Amino acid sequence: MSTTQVSSDGATDAAAATGVPMRFEVTTLPVSDVDRAKAFYQRLGWRFDIDFKPTPETRGVQFTPPGSPASIQFGKGPEPLAGPLQALQLIVQDIDAARDDLISRGVEVGDIWHLEPGKGPQPGRDPEGRSYFTRAIFEDPDGNQWVLQEVTERLPGRVDSTDVEALAQLLHETAEHHGSFENASPPHDWWDWYAAYANARQTGSTPEGADATADQYMADVKGVVASRP
Repeated sequence: MSTTQVSSDGATDAAAATGVPMRFEVTTLPVSDVDRAKAFYQRLGWRFDIDFKPTPETRGVQFTPPGSPASIQFGKGPEPLAGPLQALQLIVQDIDAARDDLISRGVEVGDIWHLEPGKGPQPGRDPEGRSYFTRAIFEDPDGNQWVLQEVTERLPGRVDSTDVEALAQLLHETAEHHGSFENASPPHDWWDWYAAYANARQTGSTPEGADATADQYMADVKGVVASRP
């Protein structure tokens, strides 16, 4: 929601008209210095996915914001991209905490502002505390603009229903992998390991990587250490 909040009726109509499922995966950013851009997004704390060079003349780097199903890519190729891009949305639950975190990482973030219907941007938080209205802006070294947008309550129809079959498959896989941890561990709450494993898989980890992530979570947060062979 980059400008104004749409009506709930409009959101419901749009949801009913949805066709073949399509998952938005990647936005490509135009950058002039790949290493500089890579250092910037590493500083944000975003997950570093890959830095690949399919040919000597081309390069691609990918990062994923924490908790996001979509990623960004940038690099170099035969044709430069037009840019910079504007108003790339980063949805946050608490804009003050998000802004403070970015500033602590050395990022220059603008003041918090809100969108007032009929008046446009106004300084400070939305006085009514409305979801979607409060924002702050920062840019990467190439001028690509990111907008923090505080969303505390989603519009009807903006969140897809759960794919029950896919969830069942993930839970089955999680149960199978938890078995080896359970056999090598003292008594613990299985749902803690399940949650860490499933979250890792949903954010791109391999099964082996999710095993390691869940084991580490249990050791660091729950004090449960597995004696795996």
